[in-house]
Amino acid sequence: MTTTAFKEPVRRAPSEVAARAPRRPGRLRRLSLPYLLLLPALLLELLVHLVPMVIGVVMSFKELTQFYIRDWGTAPWSGLGNYRVSVDFDAPVGEALLHSFLVTVGFTLLSVGLCWLIGTAAAVFMQDTFRGRGLLRALFLVPYALPVYTAVITWAFMFQHDNGLVNHVLHDQLHLTGKPSFWLIGDNSFYALLTVSVWKGWPFAFLIVTAGLQNIPGELYEAAALDGAGTWQRIRRITLPSLRPVNQVLVLVLFLWTFNDFNTPYVLFGKSAPEAADLVSVHIYQSSFVTWNFGTGSAMSVLLLLFLLVVTGGYLLLTSRGRRAADV
Repeated sequence: MTTTAFKEPVRRAPSEVAARAPRRPGRLRRLSLPYLLLLPALLLELLVHLVPMVIGVVMSFKELTQFYIRDWGTAPWSGLGNYRVSVDFDAPVGEALLHSFLVTVGFTLLSVGLCWLIGTAAAVFMQDTFRGRGLLRALFLVPYALPVYTAVITWAFMFQHDNGLVNHVLHDQLHLTGKPSFWLIGDNSFYALLTVSVWKGWPFAFLIVTAGLQNIPGELYEAAALDGAGTWQRIRRITLPSLRPVNQVLVLVLFLWTFNDFNTPYVLFGKSAPEAADLVSVHIYQSSFVTWNFGTGSAMSVLLLLFLLVVTGGYLLLTSRGRRAADV
């Protein structure tokens, strides 16, 4: 009887098998596919944002006026001359820019503060379950969903002196003013602009804070209620500390949006905003496209960009230190 010797197959290490296995072209294709899909967006981002930004920086070093509009590359270099004119606060150009900057700072602080306050209060109020809450939430988001031009044009009609709804309510019905007010000129233009900005901005704060409230466990409120904490104590001890990371991002976004807002004052007042509502964005537009001094306008834009970068960097540094101190 013959016996057949069976040899046990040689077992190889997985790494050795993987090393001998041929590389599949499909794997490389799968790894590169996400980057290929992102490439069009990246190119469009460079084309729309980065290229005009670089051109604007170059223009800020040139004496680019209406005489060189046809071929702006031939405009003579001025070095830092446009920047010196912009920051010379004793001269008319620098003084007007400083006034516009201070108006923008005051407007931004008030608008961001009111948007955050109203949005947070509405979000906390809407946490309770009651009939019609869904409809009320949808109505709260209407100002945010409307196109900017539609909303601002509607407010411009409402602020009209003779037949506007604001004067009709304040003067004709409530008799709060002695005579109809001019809301789109003079000092009242600042309050008109602030009203429109807050009306457009607070639903965004409401939306973000509402999303942040969903991450707070309900057990915390139940335990606080059992300990005898009132509504304000629960808000101060639980809600606001838990919303700190959300509020830090929210305030920064609202600040950048409001400080750079151009559509609202431009649609509300036109090309020349009143002195009381002369925001930096509109002031730079007037310096560039009304007086045809694109070199000075570009220098102002670069200064605005540097200011926002410094403020954003300082804000992020302070908030990160605050988070580390809270964790310790």
